[in-house]
Amino acid sequence: MPDAMNPIVSTAGSRRGVTRWFGGEDLISPAGEAAAFRRMRGRVARTLIRQTLTSSRLRFFLVLLLSAVLWTILFRLFEEGFAFFRSAIQTNELLDAVTHTVFTNFFFALMIMLGFSSAVILYGSLYRGADIAFLFGLPVRAERVFLYKCQEAMFLSSWAFLLLASPMLMAYGSVAHVPWYYYLELIPALIAFTCIPAALGAILCLCVVRWFPSQRLLILLLTGGVVLAAALAYAGSLTAETSSAFFTPSWIQEILERLRVTESRWLPSWWLSTGLLSAAKGEASESVIFLVLLVSNALFVRQLGIGCAASVYRSGYSRLYTYHAVKRCIGTAWVDRLAGTLTAMLPLEMRQLMVKDFRIFRRDPLQWTQFLVFFGLLVLYFLGVRRFIYNTHHIVWVHTISFLNVYVVGLLLVTFTTRFIFPLVSLEGQRFWILGLLPIRRETILWSKFTFGLVASLVPCSGLILLSDYMLGVGRLITFSHQITCVVLCVGLCGTAVGLGAAMPSPREQSPSRIAAGFGGTLNLVASTLYIVAVVLLTALPAHFYFVANHALPVDMVAERFDLSPVLIGWLLWGTAGSLVLGVVATFLPLWLGFRAFRRFEI
Repeated sequence: MPDAMNPIVSTAGSRRGVTRWFGGEDLISPAGEAAAFRRMRGRVARTLIRQTLTSSRLRFFLVLLLSAVLWTILFRLFEEGFAFFRSAIQTNELLDAVTHTVFTNFFFALMIMLGFSSAVILYGSLYRGADIAFLFGLPVRAERVFLYKCQEAMFLSSWAFLLLASPMLMAYGSVAHVPWYYYLELIPALIAFTCIPAALGAILCLCVVRWFPSQRLLILLLTGGVVLAAALAYAGSLTAETSSAFFTPSWIQEILERLRVTESRWLPSWWLSTGLLSAAKGEASESVIFLVLLVSNALFVRQLGIGCAASVYRSGYSRLYTYHAVKRCIGTAWVDRLAGTLTAMLPLEMRQLMVKDFRIFRRDPLQWTQFLVFFGLLVLYFLGVRRFIYNTHHIVWVHTISFLNVYVVGLLLVTFTTRFIFPLVSLEGQRFWILGLLPIRRETILWSKFTFGLVASLVPCSGLILLSDYMLGVGRLITFSHQITCVVLCVGLCGTAVGLGAAMPSPREQSPSRIAAGFGGTLNLVASTLYIVAVVLLTALPAHFYFVANHALPVDMVAERFDLSPVLIGWLLWGTAGSLVLGVVATFLPLWLGFRAFRRFEI
């Protein structure tokens, strides 16, 4: 092919780092490319902000307000938790060890999730993005396209981490009365920490697609199996019997020894925890050393990713779309037939739409791998919850853990509905005209997505809570109350996600992660979180207090003067009724808004 016909010509100069474009003209410098992409990103951001403030100003400030409320609630919860640690653990050395272990395990778990999430998101944006072919046709380097997409994926995969980590770290600073430079180091330390697993996940994605384009699903399953086996082994070490009494100093020391596996000094999670706690204790020079360590390693893995992208990104993209794929027989898979059988009681139109959504879900590894991550981690956690058999005083601790488990599952369910259920309507996208031509009511389409989301969320959530209560050995009344809470949460959250997804669709967007991270997804996340807090306060909390009032020894002194049972029983009954009413409102009000907008929806 003549040079003039070849978009990118490799010459002797290209071997020295110069890539030539049509007719032998050199590409612009890396600094010029970076400036051009910054201008493009800035223009896109300004356009989005201008459009939001012009057409959706009220909703924008509402999301900001609700986000501030959510952050404040998380801050208060973490603040109470750290205050409890300081009051229950009298020894400063033991308190520092417990705090360091909590921080390290928290950041270690998030590091694993960030790396895996970044790899999955980057596969969708680097190789399946609609604009990649256009960007590869421009006179830009492959590593610049990689950096552009990597920054987007890092934002999409790390914003939830920053939302969870910032109130926890700020709450610890408030309780521990840390010096001012502790807060100054938070932002650069967190940003540098998130860059490390994100870049490692990007490198893993590039290498798998380049050298194993036809076995990428197998590689993903093998990696998940290794992580699962390691997690099971780790959980098994934590479930063994302890030789000391519950929550005594020796018991805490024994638990800390079992958690040492996540405190390797080679891990970025240990660097972040040690640096922040050093700053909290007034050791400024020590904290700066760990901050520099995080930043230098973040820059190193960034350059490593750039070098890897320069070598394998373009060739991997070509191999992915040109390797010889195995032809499959066209037909209905057994899982699709099973899904149709299990939904036989539903109307035919709704059943077929649900099977369609299920088929799309199972054929997309980006979807079901994140689903497994969401619920697989909780299954490992609940299997690792030991069956406490203590006296009456420690039974209260057992029920406290079960109550917190309900709240944790609720928060996970919020993330699940925002990530998977909310984008369902938007993902129809340019193919919506096919559904519009079907002889069915548009409300049926939304009801099918609501039912699909309800089944997909209710079965794992109720099963997880039932497993948790069984492992902890709580009573039947508490178990029944928790199951009611799960049903109310699943119904309300699915109604909110489907309704808001239909009322604020993004039909031109192809990525579920971007849809969930957009304005509508953020609004759904905040509103769903507030709904979770309200339902838990109305149902699970009174049942927990009623049990504590009848089993905790310190309450006996109060019971001599006041009879708390009628108040708590009334709270439980009226709270359950109130949660049902709230669930109905949270289900049908967003669905009504979605129905009204969906009837007028056109492509």
